[in-house]
Amino acid sequence: MSSPARESTFPGRLALQQRVLPEYRVPFFTELATRCAGGLTVFAGRPRPEEGIATTAVLPGAAYTEGRNVHRLAGPLYTCRQPGLLAWLAAAEPAALIVEANPRYPDTLNAIAWMKERRRPVLGWGLGAPPLSGLLAAPRLRARLRLLDLLDGVIAYSEQGAAEYRDLGLQNVFVAHNAAAHAPVTPPPVRPDGFEGAPVVLFVGRLQARKRIDLLLRACAALPAPPRLVVVGDGPARGEFEYAASRAFPAAEFVGACHGEDLDVLFRQADLFVLPGSGGLAVQQAMSHGLPIISAEGDGTQNDLVRPGRNGWLVAPGSLDSLQSALVDALADPVRLRACGRESYRIVAEEINVEKMAEKFIQAVNTVNS
Repeated sequence: MSSPARESTFPGRLALQQRVLPEYRVPFFTELATRCAGGLTVFAGRPRPEEGIATTAVLPGAAYTEGRNVHRLAGPLYTCRQPGLLAWLAAAEPAALIVEANPRYPDTLNAIAWMKERRRPVLGWGLGAPPLSGLLAAPRLRARLRLLDLLDGVIAYSEQGAAEYRDLGLQNVFVAHNAAAHAPVTPPPVRPDGFEGAPVVLFVGRLQARKRIDLLLRACAALPAPPRLVVVGDGPARGEFEYAASRAFPAAEFVGACHGEDLDVLFRQADLFVLPGSGGLAVQQAMSHGLPIISAEGDGTQNDLVRPGRNGWLVAPGSLDSLQSALVDALADPVRLRACGRESYRIVAEEINVEKMAEKFIQAVNTVNS
């Protein structure tokens, strides 16, 4: 029987391959490094400029190698070569390797083969395996199955992703709920049972078309008693959204990007957090401030965080009616809304946070390494 200490730490050096290293992953990789007795080494390249991903080259507590990404084509034909991957592995000599479970990165196959020649385990890490469509569905499925078949196991971001991997016949499937923030260390704000004036609806995130702020504006405008809508963030679609607001809901407040205490103040003042489109790392941050959540359904990550009837509402992507109905229901009962906020806080404090995610990664690595 394994000891708790063995389950929470990996005795060797762990290597981890990523296409890119987003800033939001730093807390997780830093936490993961503390659980690797032989250290953590990470390999990643840079995104295409048009992707708008905020990356970093600083990874406290871990060794970071910036590789060269060779991006080719786009859409379903996109691939990314990482020609320095094998040299990085040879220099690191890891006891185990975690790779992105994405067949679009052909050099990953060489890295897996390098590890297998040395009888060392390789885990994949991915969103899941959603159904494929279009003319390239069959070859893409073959490439996906070829990669997954080479792995000793796979770590899914969500319960939905894990189910998709199991549906393909995979046996060693682990779930490490996707987290971008540590467990909160301070209690959530104490909010009154009733609203003080108009309820405050908050959005925080990069202003991109896929965030669907246009839907949120129209939904708020259609409510019998319009809320105060605060939109925090900047991005390429800000001008488009501000123009939409001038037409649909002029009272909306676009306050730009906020950080630190300035952002914390806005979270504390809010009554409800809404993510009307895809993405949304700020959901966990909102939950750590004791906020109930309305979120569009997505890749499964939001489904694990937002639990209808307990801490929020999941709405159909792109549906104005679904979003408007959720807003009406949420704002109709402030006492229930506060209870949902307390449950949000409990979920990120106890279940879904960077510490729990790192713990699940180590458990997975130790399982396939035994």
